[in-house]
Amino acid sequence: MRAEVALAHHRVAPWRGALISLGTVAAALLLLAAGDWAAMADQWWNSSTYNHILFIPLIIAWLVQLRREELSRLEPRSWWPGLLFLAGALLLWVLGRFAGVNLVSQFAAVAMLVAVVPLMLGPRVTAGLAFPLAYALFLVPFGDELVPALQTITAKIVIALTHLSGVDAVIEGVFIDTPAGLFEVAEACSGVKFLVAMIALGVLVAHVCFVSWRRRALFMAAAILLPIIANAVRAWGTIYIAQFAGVEFAAGFDHIFYGWIFFALVVALLLAVAWRWFDRDPDEVPISAERLTDNRMLDRLATARMGIVPAALSAAALALAAGGWLAAGSNLAAPLPQQLRAPVAAGWIMIDQPQLLDWHPRAAGADRRLAVRYRHEDGAIVDLFVAAYAAQGEGREAGAMGEGALVPDTEWRWLERGAQTPAYSADWLFALGSIRRLAQTSYVHGDLVTGSATRLRLATLTDRVTLRAEPTLMVILSAEQGPGLTQEPEAALAAFRRDAGAEALSAERLLGERLAR
Repeated sequence: MRAEVALAHHRVAPWRGALISLGTVAAALLLLAAGDWAAMADQWWNSSTYNHILFIPLIIAWLVQLRREELSRLEPRSWWPGLLFLAGALLLWVLGRFAGVNLVSQFAAVAMLVAVVPLMLGPRVTAGLAFPLAYALFLVPFGDELVPALQTITAKIVIALTHLSGVDAVIEGVFIDTPAGLFEVAEACSGVKFLVAMIALGVLVAHVCFVSWRRRALFMAAAILLPIIANAVRAWGTIYIAQFAGVEFAAGFDHIFYGWIFFALVVALLLAVAWRWFDRDPDEVPISAERLTDNRMLDRLATARMGIVPAALSAAALALAAGGWLAAGSNLAAPLPQQLRAPVAAGWIMIDQPQLLDWHPRAAGADRRLAVRYRHEDGAIVDLFVAAYAAQGEGREAGAMGEGALVPDTEWRWLERGAQTPAYSADWLFALGSIRRLAQTSYVHGDLVTGSATRLRLATLTDRVTLRAEPTLMVILSAEQGPGLTQEPEAALAAFRRDAGAEALSAERLLGERLAR
């Protein structure tokens, strides 16, 4: 009995100090990136797309519990190369915050905690926890970036199924016109919530239930394709039912089916089909302490040891350096004029004529705004919107999702992409079944004029890394088309750009030459 107690104490003793140090360093990093963790938690709880992430911490705890007995046979030891992983995660976090890319900064916030494991527990324990640590990356909310592509894919599948079922229909972008009415493959109908949840579930099942990598790959392919196809079939079913039972009945049926039954049926179908090919023994231990101990590569890696206290202090120093750099770069602000200058175009005059439907681009956090309507001698009408930012940051990002021409929770809907150029992106918007608007968006930052939000973020990132302040402009030139206004938006916008001149929408003209420089 005493021998068993002594053995248990021998196993637990090294772990106690290591886990205390691990928890202390992890808590400090959580505090450092508290804003990112709060933003992630808000998305987990309040966004239906990411509700499934609430289960991820429980799944990780379960995966660790499965390995607990074997892990207790290993001796945790601090490992100095872990500082390199932590430094990389901290650098990525600072760059993500500087660029205003939440996906990057949140990924880095999770990666920081993952990096603490090899630093404080060593390579052997990290190898034993490889899958739970990798699975922790599913804590990062991702998928909203896929919505436009999924809308387009779903719409194309739906129109094909609609034609195959004998229903006359015409597609324009993500809108499908049928005898029963006009249907939109909206963001909520893109299927992104089930796709991202299925990917997380698929990775878990592939690891727990399969040994063969070929079977894992096939299962993951099915886990990705099935929800996309099933979502398109569901959307087609709604349109098909509406042809006979009416739009209201079809919409009510869709909401009930989509919200309560759909995902369960898709998961059940996938698992039922894959069940017979599961090749992992349910009683198999996920890891082997003996194999990890005898692994020669891990032997070589484990020689790079350091003390627990130096490891913790080094981690703290890296965190303080990252926090200081972030604070310095985040406080930069460029000077702006009291008001923006409206450009002048030959043959165009400013007018105060109402729009066919109110359209006001969103520019949360902008320091200056300008909205002007122009009419040409031949009757063409265009709208110019400019937002100026002294700095880019949380809550004031020109290229952030939900900012710009398409404002959420309004009558306006995204229809499809327009013709793009390096200087601007273009989107067709649609409202009330008959009004169209072509919006061309440019981002101006110093000498950079681009339609790419990614290029804007890179320019902003460069400024912050080098602690340099530069104003940012979001310029949206648009034209509408609808009842009483039969102009061709592309032609109207091209004419305005030609008559205003190449420099009309530059920072020098809009801000004033002296301030822009």
